[in-house]
Amino acid sequence: MAAVINLLSEDQFLCSICLDVFTDPVSTPCGHNFCKNCITQHWNTDDKYQCPMCKKVFYTRPELQVNTFISEMVAQFRQSAQQKASSSSSQQQVSTPGDVPCDVCTGTKLKALKSCLVCLASYCETHLEPHLTMSGLKRHQLIDPVENLEDRMCTKHDKPLELFCKTDQTCVCMLCTVSDHKTHDVVPLKEEYEEKKAELGKTEAEIQQMIQKRQLKIQEIKHSVDLSEKDADREIAEGVQVFTALKESVERGLNELIKMIKAKQRRTQKQAEGFIEELEQEISELKKRNTEVKQLSHSEDHLHLLQKFPSVKDAPSTKDWTGVSICTTSYEGTVVRAVSQLVETLSKEMKKSLEAELKRVQQYAVDVTLDPDTANPYLSVSDDGK
Repeated sequence: MAAVINLLSEDQFLCSICLDVFTDPVSTPCGHNFCKNCITQHWNTDDKYQCPMCKKVFYTRPELQVNTFISEMVAQFRQSAQQKASSSSSQQQVSTPGDVPCDVCTGTKLKALKSCLVCLASYCETHLEPHLTMSGLKRHQLIDPVENLEDRMCTKHDKPLELFCKTDQTCVCMLCTVSDHKTHDVVPLKEEYEEKKAELGKTEAEIQQMIQKRQLKIQEIKHSVDLSEKDADREIAEGVQVFTALKESVERGLNELIKMIKAKQRRTQKQAEGFIEELEQEISELKKRNTEVKQLSHSEDHLHLLQKFPSVKDAPSTKDWTGVSICTTSYEGTVVRAVSQLVETLSKEMKKSLEAELKRVQQYAVDVTLDPDTANPYLSVSDDGK
């Protein structure tokens, strides 16, 4: 029996109604074989008892019995097919995260090679064979394996989404074009796919240009910071050189100068860091969007591209950086002003010292003469301390 099974083709075990391997095969009086359930439902829905193959009409409904011989051959055939599947599955790739698994495999799922838009299922190499060899299944539309096949079917007519309605910007099936979209501008998916793919190319170029502009802006900001740091370092060095010569009485002024310059620099640095952080965040978002656009633009899946296109066609909302720049802090004249202030401070301190000394002299005169009138404001201390 096994040798005979190997000589028979798979088509000889297919029911002409369901196009699948026989289940409980029965024979009609005219000699044709069908699944018991298939021919029963066929006659239940038809107004006459007619053979689907030769169209012979029976005036009374034939009493059908399971053909045990064919049933045994089908069982042998299924067993042989399972053995072949087990043998070939060991050589096929096991489905891993990110792969589309075979919907027919039980236990360990193998990686699917194709998805069928008619069966709404994905198949590994073994389970795909009927679609490549059986006449009834060869007419089915196969595509590269994808998930969520139900999303590729019209929810209203249960037909494949093969067209695109430009009027409503949505994917439709053939029946939609004669109902809800009858007067709309409808084109094949491939035509709209090519158009949207071209738009994605433009979007990608625009995003790349935006990234380049922001990278240039970062360089500009960093350059401004470098100049500011150099100016600050130069002014600090000059301040140190000037104030160091003033010894301890002048060190307080030097520290105040340094503190002031560094405070200005910190404000500039903080502003620059804020701009850079914001720009880098925008670049990160743009790169992410660019990756999505690039991946989508390389997709060969017409429907997937069209469904994802509205969410990635436009660049993400970003800030207009055209007028943004870092105003380099000017330290011009800082040292001069500080020295002038120091001189003024020293002058005030000297004046206070002179006034204090004058009061001391005046008090000395009062103490000596016991007469306040003799304490002339212009009295000065002599060399001998009198």
